[in-house]
Amino acid sequence: MKIKRFAVLGTVLALSGATLAPAASAEEYDRPLAERLREAIVAQNFKDVIDLTPPEFGARSAGKREKYDASPAELMNKAQARMAAVGKPLHQTPNMDAAIIELDPLGRPKSVANVLLSPQYPNGVVVPVSHQGLSTDQVRYRWWDDTEWDVNGGKGTVDVLPGRENAAIDFSSPYPASVLKLMVGFGVLRLADQGRIDLDADYTYAPDPVRPACGGPSVKKIRQHFDEMITKSQNESTCSLIKLIHDHNAWDEVNQTFAGLGMPTLMVTGTLPGNGGRWIGSNMSGLDTAKLLLLVNGGAGVLWKTDKGKPVTRNELSYSSRKFFQETLAGQGHNEMLSTPNWCGRDYPVQGIPQQVPSRWIKPDGTVTVGDAVYDRDVRPCNDAAEVTFAHKTGWVDTTGSDAGIVKSLRGKDNRNYIVVVFCNLGTDYVDADRPADPPGVYPVLYTQKYAQLGKAIDTIMKNL
Repeated sequence: MKIKRFAVLGTVLALSGATLAPAASAEEYDRPLAERLREAIVAQNFKDVIDLTPPEFGARSAGKREKYDASPAELMNKAQARMAAVGKPLHQTPNMDAAIIELDPLGRPKSVANVLLSPQYPNGVVVPVSHQGLSTDQVRYRWWDDTEWDVNGGKGTVDVLPGRENAAIDFSSPYPASVLKLMVGFGVLRLADQGRIDLDADYTYAPDPVRPACGGPSVKKIRQHFDEMITKSQNESTCSLIKLIHDHNAWDEVNQTFAGLGMPTLMVTGTLPGNGGRWIGSNMSGLDTAKLLLLVNGGAGVLWKTDKGKPVTRNELSYSSRKFFQETLAGQGHNEMLSTPNWCGRDYPVQGIPQQVPSRWIKPDGTVTVGDAVYDRDVRPCNDAAEVTFAHKTGWVDTTGSDAGIVKSLRGKDNRNYIVVVFCNLGTDYVDADRPADPPGVYPVLYTQKYAQLGKAIDTIMKNL
């Protein structure tokens, strides 16, 4: 059944028990899509997830710790320990920021939805979004802190943006983990478009000091660093590119560009100029991340206007830069959160967004190997049944599960053309109660399968629009 869409003005009305905030002005937004998204999120019942390091264990009591996505070797070494760990059911509703932008055939925004979930909004809150700016001034975003989430009822204390003290919604933004690499990629490609770097030139990474998560000295093409950062989520290449941007004294410029383009929650701060490490000062909202992907996708005409009236188009990145960015996102090897085809045919985890696995990672026997990450399933049956491509970036740390990308229908399949972003604090420290053991030597299932269930539910919503 097709969903009928309509707009509302002014005050947002409660529906089906939703917790909704009043809009600040007579901006319209697509209530049906947002309400469907809210219902899909609440239906996952995230509170029955098992927390392997609950607050009383004291394991996450170090505040703003360093956070890097663990390597395949580290994850496989920890897999058995995770199975043996005794946790407890989640003591409160997790924090989630989910955003969708539906696209028309020319890649222009057709409708938008943003829903937040937290201990303060256990039934979800629909964020009022301006159609013109694809933006909101109704959320007081707070910096993520593990300790504050654990012991302060999920409430943050440090503002991300100034001047939001009276905003209707107060929300701690989950740390984005490796989805922050989208911001690094944007910064690198802006430098390339300005003629300040050449993607095909060698970059000599000489860290001072050497940081374990970033690796030692290396010499690679900038283009190779970029590809490894996106498709394999390689931390060493990410540190190299963060340092490259520091070499050009350009991080303030990159952050100011995000703000000037109407994506003020996107920022990379506090990284180390000498080695590109220390990423914890990074923030992304779901809505602004979706807008960044909208720009990368490259729709026609004006995509949105900033609060100051500046029209934002795909030309903020050149055609060649957007094409390269799209190709690397389409080559993502870690298809394992909102989509799960790397584990094709397993009973666990369930199937998420029915995407096609990129052929570059598929071996002759149909199994997938991404760098050191070995998956033991033949993905060819899932590729034969796939309905969409998913050009995306995942992220995982102990207290983050994240995925952000562009979904497009394969030829002959039900039409879908949308951007989806999910940030949540349920990372590798959180598992399902009935989770089976991972086979020895195989890349482990990192997240609760509720993410895949949510991905499938979102795709079903978009298929029926």
